[in-house]
Amino acid sequence: MTTQINKGTALITGASTGIGAVYADRLAQRGYDLILVARDQSRLSTLAASLTAKTGRKVDILPADLTVKADRLKVEQRLASDKAITALVNNAGFGATSKLIDSKVDDLENMIDLNVTALTRLTSAVLPGLIARGTGTIINISSIVALAPELLNGTYSGTKAYVVNFTQSLHNEVKDKGIQVQAVLPGATSTEFWDRAGLAVHHLPGGTVMTAEDMVDASLAGFDQHELITIPALENVAEWQRYDEARKALGPGLSRQDAAARYGLQR
Repeated sequence: MTTQINKGTALITGASTGIGAVYADRLAQRGYDLILVARDQSRLSTLAASLTAKTGRKVDILPADLTVKADRLKVEQRLASDKAITALVNNAGFGATSKLIDSKVDDLENMIDLNVTALTRLTSAVLPGLIARGTGTIINISSIVALAPELLNGTYSGTKAYVVNFTQSLHNEVKDKGIQVQAVLPGATSTEFWDRAGLAVHHLPGGTVMTAEDMVDASLAGFDQHELITIPALENVAEWQRYDEARKALGPGLSRQDAAARYGLQR
């Protein structure tokens, strides 16, 4: 099949398997050429050939480990210089399930480098060009643990809460510049993520694990509906809206000259 529509080029990180590979397939079918970023060059090459045969789109690969500064800079430079790029999907990331006391701090630092630093730097690299061209898409993959710090590992939860906050702030910066941003908060998804995180997916409670295909398709449907925050498994979107409204309602009382009366400070 040859896709006639041309929506520019989408760069997708963590694209060799799982959620990233499904995004690559779906965006190619929507009319995007692709730049696929991941560590595994062999997998990237196989996927690229398959997608080109299936969709007729141009697919480049850019092997890179985004926790390695030199590799990350290669991707940043491509994002900054390639005027064909109209979309960035920040999907690369990994998680942790162990308690802090049972975790290796170097592993947690690498997770912060990938989930937070790389996402921030890649977005910063692509943003000036998108603004100059007056159009573009940035999709950031977060997690439901951003809203549930009691689950899994606190550092992992913190990195994904960062993604939500970063995306909400970015939306306020670019909403009038022709750029659409979205944070996606998947629940448990059937990918290799769980093996790398140290908890096999078949050990998760039944009925809680979504396929990567359904997760991405739901997220793109949310994108089409111009959702800023998409939670693919959440049936009643009003529950998220109430949560967000409650958060915003706190605003006026968060910073004041006087401490709250309940603390009983004497003047």
